[in-house]
Amino acid sequence: MTTKSPSRKQVIISMRKYNRNKFIEDSNNHVTNLNRALKNIKSDILINFIRKEYSGITIITNKSVLALDLQTIENYIKNANSIKAKGVKIP
Repeated sequence: MTTKSPSRKQVIISMRKYNRNKFIEDSNNHVTNLNRALKNIKSDILINFIRKEYSGITIITNKSVLALDLQTIENYIKNANSIKAKGVKIP
């Protein structure tokens, strides 16, 4: 998982095609659940939307993402029911 500089408002997650397609199919629920998880850790970050890219997905946020926020997003994606955790590549 990396962030695109200089704004760090885009979280880029590499994953295989099968996982990417499965994750995008239910992206509205994932946005809601990610926002709830970020709210639970008292973060002021909100996920605006999730976009499909060639090599994975990009999560667009309202502000710059901190390390704790990245960890929360990473944990959510690894534990998502619709994808296989082995197909997610976290650098």
